[in-house]
Amino acid sequence: MMASTTVPNGKFVQHFLAIADQIGEVLGANVPPFVDLETLRQLPEGTLGRTLVDFLEQHNLSPLTSGPRRKQLHDSVHVLTGYGTDPIGEAEEQAFLLGAKFNPIQILLGLGLLHVIQRQSPERQPKVHQRLWRAYRRGRASCFDIDAWQPEEQWHLPLVQVQAIFQVSKMS
Repeated sequence: MMASTTVPNGKFVQHFLAIADQIGEVLGANVPPFVDLETLRQLPEGTLGRTLVDFLEQHNLSPLTSGPRRKQLHDSVHVLTGYGTDPIGEAEEQAFLLGAKFNPIQILLGLGLLHVIQRQSPERQPKVHQRLWRAYRRGRASCFDIDAWQPEEQWHLPLVQVQAIFQVSKMS
């Protein structure tokens, strides 16, 4: 499997992830890896942990295992929200996180992703803005706090139950 580079231009993404690790080191925010794929693979289908393993395998990704906890949670948030790994799905995840708990990094990441989307398919811009607004409102309606989330305590729970705990509504 390759590293979790879910937007085009893998070198840029790898550079960005390395910077996140460096900033995390300076801030003392880096944590040891907490995703054990072999353990999660043993869980029943439909659980948060098993769904994460299936998601990573489906997209040919490896879990992010370095840097700050928030970075390492990235793919788990994809699983929780159901957003894709294409640039629009990545931007939706950032809009959801911004709605759930304001953090300027989501604005910066979202703007960067909008730039990528604009360059790839400018004709989709109006639809993209609608999707991002919907993702933001979905985050606002949730009670999800990425900085307090401990998915290790929920790996064994059905994904739908975890979504209900955080009031992460189904995508419309």
